[in-house]
Amino acid sequence: MQGLMQQRALRISGLLEHAARFHPQVEVVSRTPDGELTRSNWLTVSQRSQRLAAALLRQGMASGARIATLAWNTHRHLELYYAVSGAGAVLHTVNPRLFADQIRYIINHAADDYVFFDLSFAGLVAELAPSLKTVKAYVALCKPEQMPAMDLPAPLLCYEDLVAQDAGDFDWPELAEDSASSLCYTSGTTGNPKGVLYSHRSTVLHSWVVCAADGLALRARDCVLLTVPMFHVNAWGLPYASAMCGAKLVLPGPDLSGKALYQLMRDEGCTFSLGVPTVWMGFLQHVESLPAADKEALKLERIMMGGSAAPRAMIDQFDSLLGVTANQAWGMTETSPVATISTLLPQHEALARDARIDVHARQGRPMYGVDVAIFNDEGQQLPPGDPAPGELRVRGPWVISAYYGQEAGSALDAQGWFSTGDVARIDDEGFVQITDRAKDVIKSGGEWISSIDIENLALAHPAVKEAAVIGVHHERWQERPLLVIVRKPGTEVSGQELLNFMKDRLARWWLPDAVEFVDELPHTATGKLLKTRLREQFKGYRLPTATSSAPVAT
Repeated sequence: MQGLMQQRALRISGLLEHAARFHPQVEVVSRTPDGELTRSNWLTVSQRSQRLAAALLRQGMASGARIATLAWNTHRHLELYYAVSGAGAVLHTVNPRLFADQIRYIINHAADDYVFFDLSFAGLVAELAPSLKTVKAYVALCKPEQMPAMDLPAPLLCYEDLVAQDAGDFDWPELAEDSASSLCYTSGTTGNPKGVLYSHRSTVLHSWVVCAADGLALRARDCVLLTVPMFHVNAWGLPYASAMCGAKLVLPGPDLSGKALYQLMRDEGCTFSLGVPTVWMGFLQHVESLPAADKEALKLERIMMGGSAAPRAMIDQFDSLLGVTANQAWGMTETSPVATISTLLPQHEALARDARIDVHARQGRPMYGVDVAIFNDEGQQLPPGDPAPGELRVRGPWVISAYYGQEAGSALDAQGWFSTGDVARIDDEGFVQITDRAKDVIKSGGEWISSIDIENLALAHPAVKEAAVIGVHHERWQERPLLVIVRKPGTEVSGQELLNFMKDRLARWWLPDAVEFVDELPHTATGKLLKTRLREQFKGYRLPTATSSAPVAT
């Protein structure tokens, strides 16, 4: 016997229809790359998205066509999110911070039909265009009077001209909810990037988790400052979830400096924001320099951090400096991305402040819809609460089945688990604690050492701006940790001082064998530490402890 409930497909266009109908005057604020502040609302976003969708269909855009964007967080990019997917095509957000060769590979691999680009990427587009095999037209995200003079092998169109066309009686097509909606490529540090193809269904389900009270708790009363790039895993789903709940959305454009983010946050009354730790590092440095009245002018209530492990010291600083709750979420391109969130449980409410921050510093618990488990080197699933670290695997309705261009299910094991490449533990309360990427784990004397734990501890020192730990060869122990530090401007600290600071807070055999200072650390295009390059930089490094067992600082 089947239930007698209505069957309505979960479609991205439905999110925008809901926002336009029930939250029409809620603002969408956008700062364009040229610095212009544009005020719109959900009704206007809906109307412009419909006109754009109709124009693209008249241009001959086919169902399932891939439409690339090289764009910042602006109202035009938001309109593309809905127009392209809602019309039955696939939005392909390309990370412009990648190397030109990687971008060329990605656009050709996806076989994109159109490339929409902000004017700041005009030079990059001109460089790439001769080698882009499938692109039928380029669209500049600007007004007619701003159109660049470019020599391209395919027509160059103006975005605002497309939007200005009459949509007529346009209705969003009735798409199957499992049809593809958007495409993101991983920014892996080895090999070619791989495509992750999301569906309308997976995106809408993911949006519910973002809005859930024990998820990111996004609400209609919120004003969201979206610092996560819209070319990075669909901006963690916030463009969709904000429409689902009717939240005000503030899009900062390319300027993510601490000063610019503070001003937008203050002027627009932002209550919630999310981004990678490197962005919040600059924001906190700016806020630290402000008088108390300027700090109190913020309405910020909570911050969500992800993309890489957030230092406990940063979570502590948000609380002590601004009274803001900072949580971590864990995920990856392959998980849409939110898979676990570090929200407090009832038993944590009575904890002392430092103990509560310890909870927020974990990677979090899975929400309904996502299952996680730890597997040992023999492929056996470890029981909950087992203290041994192992490989983290995940499964769920917004988790990848296969990479773009590969056979469905090919990314999964026999039980349907996706291997994340992260090394982690899951405690008795179900919280995931990431200890390393599998490729970054340090194995010393047969035991694993967590580079993330050491980095977080080093970052608690007031003179440390950034920290990275890599394993280097040791004649006796196979590998030992090397700590690489970037000092905060105007501070001095020696390697021995750092080791002294850490030695009573860390197992002695985890203590780094050496400390090196550098002017800057390498990062990926999404802000993660690029340890492959760091290992190359210190290739052949000889530890002072190579023939002994005592840590040494330089």
